Amino acid sequence: MTDPNTTPGTFTRRTPAGDNRERLVCDHCEYVVYENPKIVVGTVCTWDQRILLCRRAIEPRKGYWTIPAGFMELNESCEEGACRESWEEARARLEIGCLLAVYSIPRISQVQIIYKARLLSAEVAPGPESQEVRLFSWDEIPWDELAFPSVHWSLRQFHETRDKEQFPAFTNPAGPRDERP
Repeated sequence: MTDPNTTPGTFTRRTPAGDNRERLVCDHCEYVVYENPKIVVGTVCTWDQRILLCRRAIEPRKGYWTIPAGFMELNESCEEGACRESWEEARARLEIGCLLAVYSIPRISQVQIIYKARLLSAEVAPGPESQEVRLFSWDEIPWDELAFPSVHWSLRQFHETRDKEQFPAFTNPAGPRDERP
């Protein structure tokens, strides 16, 4: 039952009836705002056995290397989002391959979906969120300068499956589920 003295559009954080956690609830109509994890999509892109990495021009971890990845937008598929992010960050045109991994990062409320991908051309360039982009051979990867644990995971898991087209998708490696860089 709504309180006639409340103003429509005002919300209070409380546990709705029948629920088990606090949420934002409209004081007028009882509408519940569900706050859900963000979905990140990305790719381990290759050209001639070299891997595309982007040096971040934005925080967090500005100046560190990452795979092309970012938040999904409304009304796009995971694959479309991964292609868009690769274009935005590295001006990379690519063909999505198989699913490489799905990582759970609860500390920052993210689910990361990473694909294998093949660049359609070696022509890449920094987009607005990248200081620099480069194709690295496996031995050239700047391991101490990678931005996030999930970048380490995805590169190692990609390397493990580099010659395979089908395999079960990876998840977080054993150990702490939510390591910080």
